[in-house]
Amino acid sequence: MEILFDEIPSLDLADFTAGNPTQKAAFVQKLGEAYQNIGFVAIKNHGLSQNLQDRLYGSIKDFFNLPDAVKANYEKPEIGFQRGYTGKGKEHAKGRNTGDLKEFYHVGQELSRIPDTDPIKSEYPPNIWPSELPEFQNDANEAFRTLESAGKSMLRAIALSLDL
Repeated sequence: MEILFDEIPSLDLADFTAGNPTQKAAFVQKLGEAYQNIGFVAIKNHGLSQNLQDRLYGSIKDFFNLPDAVKANYEKPEIGFQRGYTGKGKEHAKGRNTGDLKEFYHVGQELSRIPDTDPIKSEYPPNIWPSELPEFQNDANEAFRTLESAGKSMLRAIALSLDL
């Protein structure tokens, strides 16, 4: 099967979440085609406002500008670095023993938002928040909830494209 495309498809999630039935159907069709042909799409109107993007980027930048000794306080190897900070050299590419020159910060769903009926709720580690930057927690949680909502809409559209 020959796959042809000139550019990454760009779809408007609002066509699915707020559009009329024709727009919704077209979104589902185009999404399915994009995933079948190249495996990804660019999505606009995902809910992450420019204001939130700017605030989140600022919070992240402020965290990574902290001294390494301060950032290390938020590193939790005992939970496999699933939450909080992971410093440079801690991860490495498959088949390599030289550590990567990257650092990152893991954030997950807030435990208070996970239903008690979730059979593995106790396995989710709590988020770790830098006390030096209270806005980091607010911005990250708002972005998480916004992208989670967009993700649920995308999964609904994918299910429809697969006739599920």
